[in-house]
Amino acid sequence: MTQARGWHSRGYLPHFDSPETVQFVTFRLADSLPRSVVEALKLQGDTVRLVDRELDAGLGACWLQRAEIAGLVQDALLHFDGERYRLLAWCLMPNHVHIVFGMFGSYSLSDIIGNCKSFTARRANAKLGRSGPFWHPDYFDRYMRDEDHLGRTIDYIEQNPVKAGLVGIAADWPWSSACFRKI
Repeated sequence: MTQARGWHSRGYLPHFDSPETVQFVTFRLADSLPRSVVEALKLQGDTVRLVDRELDAGLGACWLQRAEIAGLVQDALLHFDGERYRLLAWCLMPNHVHIVFGMFGSYSLSDIIGNCKSFTARRANAKLGRSGPFWHPDYFDRYMRDEDHLGRTIDYIEQNPVKAGLVGIAADWPWSSACFRKI
């Protein structure tokens, strides 16, 4: 376990790592955004919104649209819920994952995301009979500033499959906390 590091970067995006915060994290498959798209997005403003739009277009192999792969990733997220973090919302899209969670104790954001990505990459590659990068090396995170921000973020996450045209209502998407809320 690594100690929370506050603001830091691994050479890609800046990250804020603190156990006192609730975090919104998005991580994506390695091939979800071709280099040409990434370079074009760098030239435009409001990159976060544009990246979301491109991810929702379903580029790449979209391994997470396969039930056995989505199931193993969702099970991995749920495995440490209540032990290392409190998972508040999640959604697995065909080529990316959104989660909102609060961290417990000495577990850092980079530990939680890194361990999940490492474990699921090995398992997914084995199930798919492939090797090589499964996840893009970095992730996007944003800490929740207040209850309103948290509520809007959870709604965004759970409505993502509806917005992308994958289902008519959020509760029908099996790889999301919205599906669990209907029970």
